[in-house]
Amino acid sequence: MSATRFPCHTDTSAPEAARPQFEASTEKFGMVPNLIRTMCTSPQLAEAYLSLSALFDQTTLSVAERHVALLTVSARHGCRYCVAAHSVTADMNQVPEEVTAALREGRPVPDARLEALRQFTLAMVEQRGWARPDEVDAFLAAGFTPQQVLEVVLGVGLKTLSNYTNHLAGTPLDEAFAGRAWSEPAPTA
Repeated sequence: MSATRFPCHTDTSAPEAARPQFEASTEKFGMVPNLIRTMCTSPQLAEAYLSLSALFDQTTLSVAERHVALLTVSARHGCRYCVAAHSVTADMNQVPEEVTAALREGRPVPDARLEALRQFTLAMVEQRGWARPDEVDAFLAAGFTPQQVLEVVLGVGLKTLSNYTNHLAGTPLDEAFAGRAWSEPAPTA
């Protein structure tokens, strides 16, 4: 897509209504990621994303579980930007490298509970929310709660906003995330 259609706004080119999102991003991330700079073409989208992100951080899912959900959605959607960004933030939050490597490669996670979360999140994405009762049961049997079923829905919604924005805009990867750049793995036979 055209950079003029979906610009990566600077502090001076962002719409006035996006100023609070620039400030909130700087406070939360220590920078304004290119995702937020791009979303600011619609200040409401940037505000919604940041608000949902803050709400997702308040769920009963652990930090590692939240990263598993976010990376699972982003990888399934093929979002290079979000997989790289969430890989970096997962590293910062001490999510084990073998977990992020598995998620980035589209293979099972070497932890039964996190794998149940990955499987359920995939089912939600691939079936557009129509998870079968046995899939919900398997998620609950892994020790999750009905509340956490719905918290996964929140995570899927959050990542859908950013993944779709990045697909449309071709958001450039921030230098801060370049060390964890990602491309979709080749399909296996």
